Amino acid sequence: MSGDGEVVAARCGTRSEESPAPVLSRGAIILFAVACGAAVANVYFSQPLLVTMGHDLAMSPGLVGSVVTLTHVGYGLGLFFLVPLGDMADRRRLVVAQLLLLVVALIAVATARTAGMLLAGMAATGLLAVVTQTLVAFAASLAPPAGRGRVVGVVTSGVVIGILLARTASGLLADLAGWRSVYLASASLTALLALILSRVLPRHSEAAQKNLPYGELLRSTVTLFARERLLRLRAVFGLLIFAAFSTLWSSVALPLSEAPYFLSHSAIGALGLIGVVGALAAAAAGRLNDRGLSRRTTGIALALLAASWMPLSFTRGSLWALFAGVILLDLAVQAVHVTNQTLIYALHPEAGSRLIGGYMVFYSIGSATGAIAATSLYTVAGWGAVCALGAGFSCLGLALWAVCGDRR
Repeated sequence: MSGDGEVVAARCGTRSEESPAPVLSRGAIILFAVACGAAVANVYFSQPLLVTMGHDLAMSPGLVGSVVTLTHVGYGLGLFFLVPLGDMADRRRLVVAQLLLLVVALIAVATARTAGMLLAGMAATGLLAVVTQTLVAFAASLAPPAGRGRVVGVVTSGVVIGILLARTASGLLADLAGWRSVYLASASLTALLALILSRVLPRHSEAAQKNLPYGELLRSTVTLFARERLLRLRAVFGLLIFAAFSTLWSSVALPLSEAPYFLSHSAIGALGLIGVVGALAAAAAGRLNDRGLSRRTTGIALALLAASWMPLSFTRGSLWALFAGVILLDLAVQAVHVTNQTLIYALHPEAGSRLIGGYMVFYSIGSATGAIAATSLYTVAGWGAVCALGAGFSCLGLALWAVCGDRR
């Protein structure tokens, strides 16, 4: 197929047209990472734009708050109902179709003239942004087993960077051209990525040869959790690390906008640039997994996650302490997340989309738990209590690893 050479570095085995085994080039891995980051960013673009959206569409504060809620609800539903389709459909066609539908949803948000249209568009955006996880499973399926950790590490770095930079990018673009420009720009980028991926992704998909009914596909996701102890354990790790991650990132703007800093929204959003340092550094976790050091990597990362709350607790007195804590926290979360996905995909590669999608449901639960708990706790007890909460999630994960962690 024209363009496959840009993604596929070589084909293993013979040149038989029946079952080619594509091997990802470095450029292909970067393309997957960019596409993942661009897709998941749509879930987070709205957070610094809520006040402006509310004023523009005459929405009450309570209704404006539901913008974020509906986006995450849509994402959670997509993880369970859409991501498993990667195990029964051609992943290339599925990715392109979801990206094109995401373009429609983003345009609907950008052109919304009523609160109802905006909320419907945001829910659809969250639902379709789960193409991120379809791409992660696709990349893992194309990677050789000996190098799968490295591939998952790089692609997942794209996801984390997309999350971290989404607020920064949307705030800056909205200041320049209004909040609607954020979604128009994202729609344009998504359409471009759909075009590129439609040309360069390999057509062959083992999953497409499986005629598993949709209802049975969904039930099998639950069955996999009931059967696989490692999947359950890693899902709980995912819940706890993203509860800690969300505890920080959903509440850190609160102390920074008060004395002694009084930072602007743009300055606070730029903090995501610091977090990218940790996310990039943690890509090395994938290589450690390929060397059979998954358990050790998990333990060290969870210890760093717990330790990160010590400098974070000094945020009010030192921005340098905040920066150090952010780097440690994002590095640790990324390292555990990469390890989790690498290990669970290896359990049943033929069910990779279901495994990744089911695991990410726990990510959503953890993120929502951390956000709700942190913002509520800050109101009544301040930043110190928020740090104690984050440390609690982190230490619980470390204790779980020490008591019943897998031996890989």
